[in-house]
Amino acid sequence: MVDIDNLWIELSRNFPVLSGSVCFVETDSGNFQKLREDVIRLGLSESVSEILWSEFQSAIRDKVVPLFWSNFPVRVDTSKCDFELRYQLFLRFAAAVENLYKTFNCLKLLLNRLNKLSLIPNKKWNLNSTLLEALLGQMPTGFNEAVLAFYYVAFQIHLQLHSKNARVLLDADVILKKAECHVCNKKINSCECLSLESTVNKVNTALREMELLDGIAGQSLTSLVQKCIQEHIKETCHGIFDRSFLRQLENWLDETVISWLRKVFSPTCLNTSVNDAETTNIVKGFKVKLTYFLYENVALSIIEQFFSIIIDFPESIPAINDLKICMEKIDMRKHFIQTLSNTLKIRVLHPGVNTMDILTGYIAAIKAIRYLDNSGIILETVTAPIREYLCKRSDTVRRVVTGLTEEGPTDLTEELAKGETVKDNDKIDGNEELNNWENWLPDSFGIDQSARVQLTNINRSADIISMVVDIYGSKELFMNEYRNLMADRLLTSLDFNADKEIRNLELLKLRFGESLLHSCEVMLKDITDSKRINSHIASDSKFNENKMFDISTFIISAQFWPSFNKESLELPEEIANEFDKYTKAYEAYKGNRTLNWRPVTGRVSIVIEIGERIIEMAVAPTQAIILYHFQSKDEWTLEDLSQITKVPSTILRRRIGFWITHGIIGETRPGIFKLLEEDGKKSQFDTKNINQTLGDEDVESAMASASDQREEELQVFWSYIVGMLTNLDSLPLDRIHQMLKLFASHGVGIEFTQDELKNFLQRKVREHKLIYSGGVYQLYK
Repeated sequence: MVDIDNLWIELSRNFPVLSGSVCFVETDSGNFQKLREDVIRLGLSESVSEILWSEFQSAIRDKVVPLFWSNFPVRVDTSKCDFELRYQLFLRFAAAVENLYKTFNCLKLLLNRLNKLSLIPNKKWNLNSTLLEALLGQMPTGFNEAVLAFYYVAFQIHLQLHSKNARVLLDADVILKKAECHVCNKKINSCECLSLESTVNKVNTALREMELLDGIAGQSLTSLVQKCIQEHIKETCHGIFDRSFLRQLENWLDETVISWLRKVFSPTCLNTSVNDAETTNIVKGFKVKLTYFLYENVALSIIEQFFSIIIDFPESIPAINDLKICMEKIDMRKHFIQTLSNTLKIRVLHPGVNTMDILTGYIAAIKAIRYLDNSGIILETVTAPIREYLCKRSDTVRRVVTGLTEEGPTDLTEELAKGETVKDNDKIDGNEELNNWENWLPDSFGIDQSARVQLTNINRSADIISMVVDIYGSKELFMNEYRNLMADRLLTSLDFNADKEIRNLELLKLRFGESLLHSCEVMLKDITDSKRINSHIASDSKFNENKMFDISTFIISAQFWPSFNKESLELPEEIANEFDKYTKAYEAYKGNRTLNWRPVTGRVSIVIEIGERIIEMAVAPTQAIILYHFQSKDEWTLEDLSQITKVPSTILRRRIGFWITHGIIGETRPGIFKLLEEDGKKSQFDTKNINQTLGDEDVESAMASASDQREEELQVFWSYIVGMLTNLDSLPLDRIHQMLKLFASHGVGIEFTQDELKNFLQRKVREHKLIYSGGVYQLYK
């Protein structure tokens, strides 16, 4: 007969968990064998085993796990703590794991004894999973920070002992200066990093044997490694675009991070060529995820700086190549479009940036984005807001034309010099794409279909000048502006470079066709013919008789030149007579042709005598005539001088201001001007800077402004508008616009928008020719 009390005492002695202890006590094998036989004889084997396993679970849940968690603070912010605090957490974590590992081994021995007691050997009692579940179920909030601190120090130790760069620094600087180790804070000659590394290996071995490494340290390891990768990317390649870093970063990831993770998950296999299959699979999984993370963060870093990359293009091509590789592996196109669009909006698309800088950025963006993605979809999406913004700026066309023709190398002049022709806006024939099938690439995946629909084949292959011209969608508008600028240069620059103008004209003809530039050819021919005619008339002895001064003219064909502004000037009789003599000489030379003079445009060389001083100058005609009238009368009122010169008072006051500024004429009283003839009073200019003291007319265009020219074009519709309002009494703006487009614009050949028509009609309202009331226009009665 077996005594139950003695049986329980014997069970408690062999299994201390029954009495609340988790230590392992060696017992006599004979006594244990007798205990096993008694339990089996009483048929209690299964029941006793379940009771003991339940006590195992309770001991783990109520004693082992709380004791382990008691080693860690409730909450620690490792992002703000110093290395000393991390080091203390490192030591605390190592000690806690060591104690847990000892307890685990005791429980493991007791579990082996329990398996021997059971009738069913090797019963699946999983101590590892039970421990992990209990640990995760009671995990304090500050534990992840403690784990993060432990592996942060462990990674620093690894870098200190195994990183090539760290060893170079250690040999070159630290030893020479006898500095402290930045990990253990000991002198280099007594550095404890090797012993600390041994501690790390022991901790990792213990966690791995308890199958807790991934469960309680996996998340912190991942966070730490990702943070290290982000910091390394920032320190290595941020702000440097002329070098490729992707291969270097991949090597760093493999040689530094992956090698450390391999050491963490299999410290016993360090520096060996063979790892167990489990460790190999874990490290492979980490490598795949971290490589993806590396590509993603390299791409994010480059995208964040892509505005600077655009400015530095083409020097920044290596950085774009890195981004291309990353985007082939990870779909970052949507993020790229959104980030770059927002950056351009903040840094470029606002009134504080001048138009030429926006155009420069637009051209650079075309080059850089097209190099990144030759499909054209990203380019179309990102640059659309720039085109819309430039379209709203009044000086965009003039700036583009100036960029095409100005001296010195610019993006536009370089593109113009390539001599490529602008294709028509018609889509490329499908057969042409089939013929170029070797270079065909599919459209980028993940882009809005609206951008795909809007993108045409011309936008994919168009050159930069074509895309700049496409801002307004009209080559005619650009050519008209070029004609205006060319007219200004020809009329204001007496020593203009004809060869350069001809070269620019020929290059533009290659791109835009001869028909749009025929007027410009005539303008250049007019200047050449004018020089020949001037030489012929100057050699005419009849014209040279009693000549007061030399005349050199630009004789232009009015129908091919832009409209001139409306300024006028009445010449004194003796000067007008000289012009009449030139006209007669021209008529004698050309037979049935005559001249209509525009005296307000040109340059006059004059000599001013003030006392004993003689000043030679080249000024605008209006300024010369003003001073000419002061020869006959020392003092003039603004009204009298305006009447005799036929120059409006507002314009005349500005022209007189030139002489006032330089001390030739003074305003004695409001509206009354007097010639200052004191010899002692020096003028602000002298003979050595004559060429720099020209009037403000020299910087003003002789051509009518674009708005004035447009006003003149729309004037042809005025008779149609009057007829409509006469028959229908009153009409709203949209109805007038529709009727003009339907009945009038096709015959005249002039296109106009509703906004342009509105401005024209509002001008007629201000001139009291129309009345606007209740949203409709009526004739003024």
